[in-house]
Amino acid sequence: MSNDKTPAPRKADQKPAAARSDSTAIDAFVRHARALAQPTGAKDGGRLILALDATMSRQPTWDLACSLQAEMFDAVSRAGGLNVQLVYFRGFGECRASRFVRDTSSLKDLMVKIDCRGGHTQIGKVLSHTLKETERTKVNALVYIGDAMEENVDDLADKAGRLGLHGVPVFAFQEGHDPVAETAFKEVARLSKGAWFRFDRNAASTLSKLLSAVAVYATGGLKALEARGRAEDRLMIEHLKKSGGRG
Repeated sequence: MSNDKTPAPRKADQKPAAARSDSTAIDAFVRHARALAQPTGAKDGGRLILALDATMSRQPTWDLACSLQAEMFDAVSRAGGLNVQLVYFRGFGECRASRFVRDTSSLKDLMVKIDCRGGHTQIGKVLSHTLKETERTKVNALVYIGDAMEENVDDLADKAGRLGLHGVPVFAFQEGHDPVAETAFKEVARLSKGAWFRFDRNAASTLSKLLSAVAVYATGGLKALEARGRAEDRLMIEHLKKSGGRG
């Protein structure tokens, strides 16, 4: 896992508009998450890792993110309290991690050059990276967004279980209906004491609300979700309690 602050340069034949679409959506997510986060009193606030599958099968989703961003994210006043690290994989063994950032412009700079490239999933690398990060400084949650799983599910389960022991829940958002991915994502969520949700074109508003609930959980735990008390918070609480999630 490289800890590269600058994503690889874009090739001339790739699609910059799609990359910008995803950049804008992620930028908006962090603004929304920071606005809704409830500070815990910790000096540096909560730490959340946002991991993306950037293989070629996800190309349509880059375009979808652009069309849905107005529905997905409605940024309000900035409240801070959340540090976000971007992790993504694509191509032949390429898996990169940004630094943790607290402002949207920094994340946008990190995202702007990302394009989808053909390759297999590298979810195991994402989970291993998260374990290393939380061993250095506590990570409060991992959000993973993807549509496929092409790895050994037992290896993923082992790493997810270790994340659960470290108190790092994985919130897996699945795009599409791949049954192999669904089985794996649900198991990763269960073992890490997180939650699994499906992401599709018709659920953009629900997704944005659930992501905001994850951000609140990452900064204040179950108590912050209970205090805010929105429908999506109650849904998230229900999932977390079923999986044994921590307060």
